[in-house]
Amino acid sequence: MSERSYLVTGASGYIGGRLVPELLDAGHRVRCMARSARRLRDHPWASRVEVVEADATDPDATRRALEGVAVAYYLIHAIGGGSGFAETDRRAARTFAAAARDAGVRRLVYLGGMNPDQELSPHLRSRAEVGEIMLDSGVPVTWLRAAVIIGSGSASFEMLRHLTERLPVMVTPRWGHTRIQPIAIRDVLHYLVASAALPGEVSRGFDIGGPDVLTYEEMMRRYAAVAGLRRRLIVPVPVLSPWLSSLWVGAITPVPGGLARPLVESLRNEVVCAENDIAAYVPPPPEGATGFDRSVALALRRVRETDVATRWSSASTPGAPSDPLPTDPDWAGGSLYTDERTRRAHAPPERLWEVVEGIGGERGWYSFPLAWRARGVIDRLVGGVGLRRGRRDPRRLRAGEAVDFWRVEEIEPGRLLRLRAEMRLPGLAWLELRVDGDDGDDARARLTQRALFHPRGLAGHAYWWAFRPFHEVVFGGMSRGIARAAEQDTVTAGHRASAARREG
Repeated sequence: MSERSYLVTGASGYIGGRLVPELLDAGHRVRCMARSARRLRDHPWASRVEVVEADATDPDATRRALEGVAVAYYLIHAIGGGSGFAETDRRAARTFAAAARDAGVRRLVYLGGMNPDQELSPHLRSRAEVGEIMLDSGVPVTWLRAAVIIGSGSASFEMLRHLTERLPVMVTPRWGHTRIQPIAIRDVLHYLVASAALPGEVSRGFDIGGPDVLTYEEMMRRYAAVAGLRRRLIVPVPVLSPWLSSLWVGAITPVPGGLARPLVESLRNEVVCAENDIAAYVPPPPEGATGFDRSVALALRRVRETDVATRWSSASTPGAPSDPLPTDPDWAGGSLYTDERTRRAHAPPERLWEVVEGIGGERGWYSFPLAWRARGVIDRLVGGVGLRRGRRDPRRLRAGEAVDFWRVEEIEPGRLLRLRAEMRLPGLAWLELRVDGDDGDDARARLTQRALFHPRGLAGHAYWWAFRPFHEVVFGGMSRGIARAAEQDTVTAGHRASAARREG
């Protein structure tokens, strides 16, 4: 364990929120600086760090936050912060750099954008200016310069994700031909952690990037291929200003317009590594530099593997830096449509669970039988399994077995059943049924039913909204039917018990 702390600013942001657990795993004591400690309390690592409240533009508060700190990570940016963002960035950087010098910080580590030898967009220019302020601080600095970062939750990646998934045919202005050297989030974190140990005489900037140099159009095509989407038709247009482009991106994707504009403006700059000097001080990641296709596959991992619903339905700690965090913004992580319903039953939890575990097969799905049969027929017509598989046992289920056109993905006896759809769909779907006691009343139980759908491409979004009007009939009827069946079974069991007592 380090004797002095490692301070992370911007810990509530995309990079900082993933850097903190990496530093903790490396054995460092971590302190997080935030304007409000409440913004960090929902992070899975919150109980393992020290949190200090300070605004980077407040000299006294910042100096107190930096006391006893060996290495300070400066990950503060005012992107999307309005017309005065550049001055805000300057003031915060100068205040922080001076406070770090006064506190005796051994090294500053700053992550910014690349600054190629050309006219920069306002936000790239501001990033470069912050880097220069850090270098002039009198404290040894590692200034890492990266282009597009690939990982679930990265604003640049989410823009790429949503544009590619939602538009099978798209027009791209000249920035679609801009050459970019993207880098995986796991590789960025590798360099950030290792940079803290650079020799004291090293104080400079380093370009970092992945092994592939691609145009934005090529990135969209390769994303589509990795995500299993049809080949995208991209039509270049000679003019489309950054302002109009940002409006277009804002209309097509959930990325906020205030964030989309600086991202689009920055795409006019070619961002390719001019040097690889970092290799003289930091070895490459253990598995080697991560290529673009693998970076995308890692970012999409949670929507392609069978544990996706586990990750999204719980607030568990992500297993890798590329995974979504519970604290990522609402527009991050791709689309996940949810239909959730709660129903109380006048039946004990064990009786309700018996109905849940017996679902499908001859007992059916407790709502609109004709619709379920029709869906099964349609699935068979398009090459799917339909409803013909039924189920192995009418009363008991186990993980991995089939139930009509579903597969048991997870089962916790008496509590949870999660089914993954194996019907032909333009996306991935799950049905989750959870049974709980009703506030200590042994004679009542609560059913929580969730249908989840992750669309693939525009067809997936259209599929969800086309069937959305029928959800009340299908899913609402299912929750009502399951609760009603449990209540009827409870009454029947009560009658049988009464009859047995009379006969006895």
